[in-house]
Amino acid sequence: MQSIPKADILKACEAMLRKQLYVIFTKPANGMEPIMAVLKEHLDFQSDLERRGIMFGAGPMWNDAEDAWEGEGMVVVRASSLAEAKSIAASDPMHKAGARSFTVRPWLINEGTLTIKLSYSDGKFDII
Repeated sequence: MQSIPKADILKACEAMLRKQLYVIFTKPANGMEPIMAVLKEHLDFQSDLERRGIMFGAGPMWNDAEDAWEGEGMVVVRASSLAEAKSIAASDPMHKAGARSFTVRPWLINEGTLTIKLSYSDGKFDII
Protein backbone atom coordinates (compact mmCIF):
# COMPACT_ATOMS: atom_id res chain seq x y z
CA MET A 1 0.00 0.00 0.00
CA GLN A 2 1.31 3.44 -0.88
CA SER A 3 1.43 6.21 1.69
CA ILE A 4 1.99 9.94 1.87
CA PRO A 5 4.05 11.45 4.69
CA LYS A 6 2.07 13.21 7.41
CA ALA A 7 3.99 16.46 6.83
CA ASP A 8 2.82 16.51 3.19
CA ILE A 9 -0.82 16.13 4.21
CA LEU A 10 -0.53 18.83 6.88
CA LYS A 11 1.03 21.19 4.34
CA ALA A 12 -1.64 20.45 1.73
CA CYS A 13 -4.42 21.33 4.17
CA GLU A 14 -2.70 24.11 6.12
CA ALA A 15 -5.67 26.47 5.67
CA MET A 16 -8.08 23.90 7.13
CA LEU A 17 -8.92 22.99 10.73
CA ARG A 18 -6.26 20.25 11.13
CA LYS A 19 -7.62 19.10 14.52
CA GLN A 20 -6.07 15.82 15.67
CA LEU A 21 -8.62 13.45 17.21
CA TYR A 22 -8.71 9.70 17.79
CA VAL A 23 -11.45 7.29 16.71
CA ILE A 24 -12.14 4.19 18.80
CA PHE A 25 -13.89 1.49 16.78
CA THR A 26 -15.48 -1.04 19.08
CA LYS A 27 -17.15 -4.36 18.27
CA PRO A 28 -18.61 -7.32 20.16
CA ALA A 29 -16.10 -9.84 21.46
CA ASN A 30 -18.56 -12.52 22.63
CA GLY A 31 -22.06 -11.76 21.37
CA MET A 32 -24.60 -9.28 22.69
CA GLU A 33 -25.35 -10.63 26.18
CA PRO A 34 -22.05 -9.47 27.72
CA ILE A 35 -22.55 -6.05 26.12
CA MET A 36 -25.99 -5.60 27.62
CA ALA A 37 -24.67 -6.69 31.01
CA VAL A 38 -22.30 -3.70 31.20
CA LEU A 39 -24.21 -1.19 29.07
CA LYS A 40 -25.15 1.09 31.98
CA GLU A 41 -21.57 1.26 33.25
CA HIS A 42 -20.37 1.94 29.70
CA LEU A 43 -22.87 4.78 29.22
CA ASP A 44 -21.90 6.27 32.60
CA PHE A 45 -18.23 6.11 31.51
CA GLN A 46 -19.08 7.81 28.21
CA SER A 47 -21.03 10.55 30.00
CA ASP A 48 -18.02 11.15 32.27
CA LEU A 49 -15.73 11.50 29.24
CA GLU A 50 -18.19 14.00 27.81
CA ARG A 51 -18.34 16.03 31.05
CA ARG A 52 -14.54 16.18 31.24
CA GLY A 53 -14.27 17.43 27.63
CA ILE A 54 -12.49 14.29 26.40
CA MET A 55 -15.26 12.99 24.16
CA PHE A 56 -15.91 14.66 20.84
CA GLY A 57 -18.74 12.29 19.90
CA ALA A 58 -19.88 8.67 20.21
CA GLY A 59 -22.69 6.31 19.42
CA PRO A 60 -23.82 2.95 18.11
CA MET A 61 -23.46 1.91 14.50
CA TRP A 62 -26.60 0.39 12.98
CA ASN A 63 -26.55 -2.64 10.70
CA ASP A 64 -26.72 -2.06 6.94
CA ALA A 65 -30.52 -2.31 6.97
CA GLU A 66 -30.53 0.47 9.59
CA ASP A 67 -33.03 -1.43 11.69
CA ALA A 68 -30.95 -3.04 14.45
CA TRP A 69 -27.79 -2.73 16.51
CA GLU A 70 -25.30 -5.58 16.39
CA GLY A 71 -23.01 -4.19 19.09
CA GLU A 72 -20.62 -2.04 17.07
CA GLY A 73 -19.87 1.53 18.05
CA MET A 74 -17.56 4.44 17.47
CA VAL A 75 -16.11 6.90 19.96
CA VAL A 76 -14.13 9.98 19.00
CA VAL A 77 -11.90 11.39 21.72
CA ARG A 78 -9.52 14.26 22.29
CA ALA A 79 -6.14 12.96 23.43
CA SER A 80 -2.53 14.08 23.30
CA SER A 81 -1.33 10.87 21.63
CA LEU A 82 -2.36 7.51 20.24
CA ALA A 83 -1.12 5.89 23.46
CA GLU A 84 -3.38 8.13 25.56
CA ALA A 85 -6.36 7.39 23.29
CA LYS A 86 -5.72 3.64 23.67
CA SER A 87 -5.57 4.07 27.44
CA ILE A 88 -8.94 5.85 27.38
CA ALA A 89 -10.42 3.04 25.29
CA ALA A 90 -8.99 0.36 27.58
CA SER A 91 -10.64 2.09 30.57
CA ASP A 92 -14.12 1.64 29.10
CA PRO A 93 -16.09 -0.91 31.17
CA MET A 94 -17.09 -2.66 27.91
CA HIS A 95 -13.45 -3.33 27.10
CA LYS A 96 -12.38 -4.03 30.68
CA ALA A 97 -15.11 -6.70 30.93
CA GLY A 98 -14.13 -8.27 27.60
CA ALA A 99 -17.59 -7.59 26.14
CA ARG A 100 -16.09 -5.66 23.23
CA SER A 101 -12.73 -5.37 21.52
CA PHE A 102 -11.43 -2.11 20.09
CA THR A 103 -9.03 -0.50 17.68
CA VAL A 104 -7.93 3.13 17.76
CA ARG A 105 -7.02 5.23 14.72
CA PRO A 106 -5.70 8.79 14.62
CA TRP A 107 -8.05 11.09 12.69
CA LEU A 108 -7.27 14.56 11.39
CA ILE A 109 -10.50 16.48 11.05
CA ASN A 110 -10.24 19.10 8.32
CA GLU A 111 -13.66 19.69 6.81
CA GLY A 112 -17.22 19.89 8.04
CA THR A 113 -19.63 22.19 9.80
CA LEU A 114 -21.63 22.30 12.99
CA THR A 115 -24.74 24.46 13.18
CA ILE A 116 -26.63 25.03 16.41
CA LYS A 117 -29.94 26.89 16.39
CA LEU A 118 -30.70 28.32 19.84
CA SER A 119 -34.03 29.95 20.64
CA TYR A 120 -33.53 32.47 23.45
CA SER A 121 -37.19 32.65 24.44
CA ASP A 122 -37.58 29.00 25.39
CA GLY A 123 -34.01 27.78 25.64
CA LYS A 124 -34.61 25.07 23.04
CA PHE A 125 -31.97 24.17 20.52
CA ASP A 126 -31.52 22.08 17.39
CA ILE A 127 -28.27 20.69 16.06
CA ILE A 128 -28.44 20.80 12.29
